Amino acid sequence: MPSAKNIAISGRKVGMSRWFMEDGTNIPVTVIEAGPCVVTQVKTEDRDGYSGVQYGFEDAKVRTVPMPQIGHDAKAGTAPKKHHKEFRCDSDDEATSFEVGQTLTVSDLEGIKFVDVTGTSKGKGFQGPMKRHNFAGLEASHGVQRKHRSAGSIGGHATNLGTGPKIKKGKRMAGHMGSERVTVRSLDVIHADASKNLLVVKGPVPGPNGGDLYICPSSRLYKPKARVQSEA
Repeated sequence: MPSAKNIAISGRKVGMSRWFMEDGTNIPVTVIEAGPCVVTQVKTEDRDGYSGVQYGFEDAKVRTVPMPQIGHDAKAGTAPKKHHKEFRCDSDDEATSFEVGQTLTVSDLEGIKFVDVTGTSKGKGFQGPMKRHNFAGLEASHGVQRKHRSAGSIGGHATNLGTGPKIKKGKRMAGHMGSERVTVRSLDVIHADASKNLLVVKGPVPGPNGGDLYICPSSRLYKPKARVQSEA
């Protein structure tokens, strides 16, 4: 069995709930329907330039899938998949320990105490600077002329010298908010139910209920959590 530290799995956010610990305290948790995923391709250094494993998640409607993708997934003995993701491996030996057609489930994350969860955040549309960037706004007292939610002056940041015909790049202004790829790191794994393909993690994860997620073992841990993981 390959090392769990280099295994990833896709899933779907079910929703948030609360979990009661043994001492009676309750913590906010997110329930994720993780997998099952099917390995659709094993990539090696000689053929692809790097070592990795590609997998598919969730069956797609055949009429919406192009023929090359149908043939690609058929080589793995599975129906066309809606989502394809991959994770890197340290070497070809590790990558070839996976087999095309192999099923990845929550049980493959056994022994992992902390995971990184990646998803697409909720789209907020066009928002002003106070909501988008947490600006304080102007004074809302007498004489401000209903400008208390504006961004304030931007002319002084026209260029790095403070003059010029264009706004300085990166200037925080009103615009589209949300709908971005967001990763929440080092979430505690509270419970895993392989029979129902459910993974329960502490705290919130990006996106709405039903949103697609990418789950992998945490790549960066602070010392306290690193000790917990090493003892697992």
